[in-house]
Amino acid sequence: MIEWLQKWYVERCNGAWEHEYGIKIETLDNPGWTVTIDLSYTHVEDLEIPYSLNEVAEDQWIGYSVEKKKFVGASGPAQLNELIGIFKEIWETHRK
Repeated sequence: MIEWLQKWYVERCNGAWEHEYGIKIETLDNPGWTVTIDLSYTHVEDLEIPYSLNEVAEDQWIGYSVEKKKFVGASGPAQLNELIGIFKEIWETHRK
């Protein structure tokens, strides 16, 4: 999935977008990951998806939402690839 996300980012880079918008991938202290992807000036910038949480175990979970022109997700330490996959599915499902 990281290769797909890299390609997605490069496709947005137009000399302007990448200076104000982009992707943040950070760690959490519980442990886990957060991913924030700015959707400004994309075909899904107005999409709204309420927060959804799927918790399988204490260290195996994923939560995400799309609001205010951002995909915001968090996951357990071993679910980063799956979290990026959720963003990919949202992107491709709403493709115009």
